[in-house]
Amino acid sequence: MESSSRGNPEQPFIEKVLFINRVTKVTKGGKNMAFSALVVVGDGTSKAGFAIGKANEVADAIRKGIKRAKKAMVPIKRKDTSIAHELYGRYGAVQVFLKPAAKGTGVIASSCVRAICECVGIHDILTKILRKSTNPVNVVKATFDAFKSLKG
Repeated sequence: MESSSRGNPEQPFIEKVLFINRVTKVTKGGKNMAFSALVVVGDGTSKAGFAIGKANEVADAIRKGIKRAKKAMVPIKRKDTSIAHELYGRYGAVQVFLKPAAKGTGVIASSCVRAICECVGIHDILTKILRKSTNPVNVVKATFDAFKSLKG
């Protein structure tokens, strides 16, 4: 899902919905359904952010996630169309390995890491999830942890 920001037409944002989770809470009155959406937002050049939006409707959860992700954007350094050096990121049981690639290689990554790289503007990178867990939330947090340790 790509769109541009409504408030500032000069700066379009790349918005990707990675995961939508349906949650049911059973109460005395019946079942209450809610949704949470994991969203990644980037400007396509050097900034990206992620957030989880929660609401009773899917569209509202996505909208809330996009709004929070825009506030949580962090700068990510790039070297041409790749990254400068190898990176490891870890969150929970997930460990992510990111390796720079030659121009023309493309983004070789899982869907979560691919979405982050597209939002940042990285076009050539090799990645691998090294641990057993592939929980989308933890993969995104581990990837941002790896980008945090990136040196210019």
